[in-house]
Amino acid sequence: MAESNSKNSTDRINSPNIPYESVDTSGTSRAVSVCMLKGGVGKSTIAVNLARQLAAHDHNVLLIDLDPNGHASVGLGFDDHYHDTDESIGEVFFDDADPASVIYDTDHEFDILPSSENLEQVEREIVVGDVFQPSALLQREVIDPLLGDEYDYIITDSPAYRSRLTDNALVATSNLVLPLAPGNEAMSGLERTIERQIAPLRKHMDVDVLALVPNMLSGRIDQQTQDRQLLERLNSHASLQDRIPNFARITDWEAIDAGDSRPTPGIRDRTSITKAYGERQPLLDYDPECDQLTCFDELAHIVEAGEVIRNE
Repeated sequence: MAESNSKNSTDRINSPNIPYESVDTSGTSRAVSVCMLKGGVGKSTIAVNLARQLAAHDHNVLLIDLDPNGHASVGLGFDDHYHDTDESIGEVFFDDADPASVIYDTDHEFDILPSSENLEQVEREIVVGDVFQPSALLQREVIDPLLGDEYDYIITDSPAYRSRLTDNALVATSNLVLPLAPGNEAMSGLERTIERQIAPLRKHMDVDVLALVPNMLSGRIDQQTQDRQLLERLNSHASLQDRIPNFARITDWEAIDAGDSRPTPGIRDRTSITKAYGERQPLLDYDPECDQLTCFDELAHIVEAGEVIRNE
């Protein structure tokens, strides 16, 4: 694969990605779900740009869009495939079709299995089509045959509600990236996801949260904004500390309040991110100088390493 021309954070002083430079991730493969039981948190944006950054690290990457809304698929220019209900993951699940028949090259160094308008119908048929293991279809028919052989990493973009598709994504990947956006329901969305999705699965299998990702931040954090409230709650929660990326880690609120430190943690709301979607491109290809690529690059490193590694 071609080398990325992005100005990655590994080129910068105090980069959040420096601790990953010495980590040997050769030979690893991993499937990851980007999920949250709340809409409007930027799941598709994170899934697309995570896949792109992993591809920029010279990996073979597949993005699976399991969201019936198809934001990731449309955002990469696969409108026609989304509206074409003759070929979808349903044929793979129920008609023994080769998954390669519904996988396409995105022209951005990674492949996509796009969503479809009939994905909700596919979801309704899952129970009928595989009554004994309705949550194992994706793992059996797509992930197991492809991960490690065709692809180093597989990323799924999941629906924002509890569903058979979401369960399939979690069972097939068991590694989660959970986006959160500022707002009154930010933490309640996380709690719902843990209680309704993750906890039940943990009774039967290992499910690992790789990263909690504060996303779509735009406000100051030296005042009591919703951005600050989200970051304070995440960074003060003892059980969440090792899941917070370096780009969202805050350890000295006193310095911020005194004006001695002016960090801009989390993935910030940038015009380039919105425009990239409109231009049907990942951020790296639309604006390789965007400062938020450092965040997506660390997420790629976290997926490679299987954990957050501190730069302290």
